[in-house]
Amino acid sequence: MTDPGSGFDLSWLHLVALVLGYLLGSIPFGLLLTRAAGLGDIRKIGSGNIGATNVLRTGNKLLALATLLLDAGKGAAAVLIAQYWGGDAGGPALMFAAGAGAILGHLYPVWLGFKGGKGVATGLGILLALDWRVGALACVTWLAVALIFRFSSLSALLAFLLAPLYAWLMAGPRLAIFVLLLGALVWWRHRENIRQLLKGEEPKIGKKKS
Repeated sequence: MTDPGSGFDLSWLHLVALVLGYLLGSIPFGLLLTRAAGLGDIRKIGSGNIGATNVLRTGNKLLALATLLLDAGKGAAAVLIAQYWGGDAGGPALMFAAGAGAILGHLYPVWLGFKGGKGVATGLGILLALDWRVGALACVTWLAVALIFRFSSLSALLAFLLAPLYAWLMAGPRLAIFVLLLGALVWWRHRENIRQLLKGEEPKIGKKKS
């Protein structure tokens, strides 16, 4: 399997991939879907987050699933489009640039005043596109922790904590470094959740945030 970290060079092609990845990642599917369904502004519900977990707090499971798939899909699409578009000329690093743009776009969308989601679904989509084995292990980790403890935030934190290890074992250090940086962004966006978990105030999956 191709190591998505070899041959990294900064060029206009990578800058374009970064920008286009950002634009794709910044599409706020959770906000758009809840508005289209007549549920109002998702930013005024529950945690105020635009991701699938907060969409689930509206009680609409189908809408939450759609948000999850679309948010993951945009991360994967950014990487796969870069791979197809750049070919050998861009090198695997083009996928990194597009993936970085997608996660930054989701976390800090210009359209929403740079206040976006927490990057879990989008990050998992990026991992699946970069190396399906790493992405699959991260998804299994998220699911296992969610089933046991019922905390979406804890599931995400552990999945992205272990993902660099999965990447190192499956694809080597270059991918592991990128995944470590990706995970650091996800952890940073979950800093309030970490405080709430430590205080015992974090709501479980499907429960409304007090």
